[in-house]
Amino acid sequence: TERGDFLALDLGGTNFRVLVVHVGQDSICMASEIYIIPTTIMQGTGEELFDHIIDCIIDFQLKQELMEEVLPLGFTFSFPCQQLGLDKAVLLAWTKGFSASGCVGQDVVQLLRQAAQRKQHFGLKVVAVVNDTVGTMMSCGYEDPKCEIGLIVGTGTNACYMEETKNVGTVEGEQGRMCINMEWGAFGDNGCLDDIFTSFDVLVDEKT
Repeated sequence: TERGDFLALDLGGTNFRVLVVHVGQDSICMASEIYIIPTTIMQGTGEELFDHIIDCIIDFQLKQELMEEVLPLGFTFSFPCQQLGLDKAVLLAWTKGFSASGCVGQDVVQLLRQAAQRKQHFGLKVVAVVNDTVGTMMSCGYEDPKCEIGLIVGTGTNACYMEETKNVGTVEGEQGRMCINMEWGAFGDNGCLDDIFTSFDVLVDEKT
């Protein structure tokens, strides 16, 4: 039921997108640009990574003539996080070749806000952080409210689905339903599947 203009930031691999989305009564239209993250920045410091992201947001806003507007921004962040609030997500581990220092264990929204301050870009209003699977499912929900699953097959792979709240052990209450981000892309990274690996699993992991 949301209406209006929104900025979106989609960070989930070596490329990331900045978008402006207009949600109208009967249609959604958007403009976006893809930006590259050089390997040196992916594997450098967290400050360099988030400074680069802010530089790209500023570039996009200049091109779209949006520098004078303060639009709500949704931050799609496609890495394993512990979500502590709508706009608070602590990075648990980097995946997909990222290893920027000083980020694991930190709130990624706060890292983005700090970079905006360093760049003196005061018009950024981050209102939500969401996983790309959830973003995919929600965007489909505008066309079909019955959408139940979000699936990503890209640099990484992951899925989310709608679950009955009574089946979710980490929240109180039994009413309604909740979206579960499965984080299956990192499933087994901590060694919990090693006992059931076959030689084929090991071979596929080594060669891909």
